[in-house]
Amino acid sequence: MSYKITIQPSGHIFTAEPGETVLQAALRQGFPLPYGCRDGACGSCKGKIIQGKVDFGSHSIDTLTEIEKTTGMALFCCALPLSELVIESREISAIKDITVRTLPCRVDRLERVAPDVTIISLKLPTNERLQFLAGQYIDILMKDGKRRSFSLANAPHDDELLQLHVRNYPGGSFSEHVFTSMKEKEILRFEGPLGTFFLREESDKPIIFVASGTGFAPIKSMIESIFYKSNMQPSERQIVLYWGTRTKSDLYLAELAGSWQQSHDNFTFIPVLSEPMPEDDWHGRTGLVHQAVMQDFDSLAGYQVYACGTPAMVSAAHQDFIQLQNLPDDEFFSDMFTISSSASKS
Repeated sequence: MSYKITIQPSGHIFTAEPGETVLQAALRQGFPLPYGCRDGACGSCKGKIIQGKVDFGSHSIDTLTEIEKTTGMALFCCALPLSELVIESREISAIKDITVRTLPCRVDRLERVAPDVTIISLKLPTNERLQFLAGQYIDILMKDGKRRSFSLANAPHDDELLQLHVRNYPGGSFSEHVFTSMKEKEILRFEGPLGTFFLREESDKPIIFVASGTGFAPIKSMIESIFYKSNMQPSERQIVLYWGTRTKSDLYLAELAGSWQQSHDNFTFIPVLSEPMPEDDWHGRTGLVHQAVMQDFDSLAGYQVYACGTPAMVSAAHQDFIQLQNLPDDEFFSDMFTISSSASKS
């Protein structure tokens, strides 16, 4: 039995077929609700059930608590309608014209940039290009039916090769393949672009980017996109990048970020190490990366924040920036790199 779903405040109506989650049904019919992992882990798709009932589905208990369920909150990537619904959710109009496609690609280049990070450059078939927004990701489709999600690190204008930053996770079947047996010219298939973590270009507010580990990848895409467009239409929009890693070697593209600071007066790069090694001879910032932001800014009331990386970092930044630094909730944009039995984000 299908169920009618009404989105508030827009009033848009769509229908969920049996077995479809709210998010699946909305995306299928062209209503782009916010989402990230699609696995009940990141919380990007969280919204309110105003009327009706759902099966909340399988999800992280930290992402959607029992108390939140009693107040009507649900994760739309997991929620299965059990009746007609009225839901409250934002709609992301910018991705409406972006077509999700399934394409083959060839591994053009493999570059080990840190002991546990490899950059993969992928070549699309001749005359093919992938239209995407800076910050979005793709799903690598594995032969066993599983998916592995990776943010696109190249900017949309620089699309001859698609760039992925892959961390070697223990037990990760795809990352293990990348680090042990993947060869150049290998053929892969992917679906994309996906996700609602992308640069909001209509704003002129100063931006604070907060990355941990390979969360630098989509932020690199955003920053390079900003610089490219500012060449055509100069902008004084101030940009600060805080990149947190454990040790100095984990800052695998620090020279690139440093070169941005040399070339752009409106850009500042602040690397932060949580566990510097004695051999790092580190004299820069230490500690948790989101706390470095809080040390530097008394208030974030007039800013936009884009945070990407580990769930712990993104969750702490979201909570502390809003509760302690006066950041408006609708000016915090994030993407958590989650790992689960069905998908990982890197």
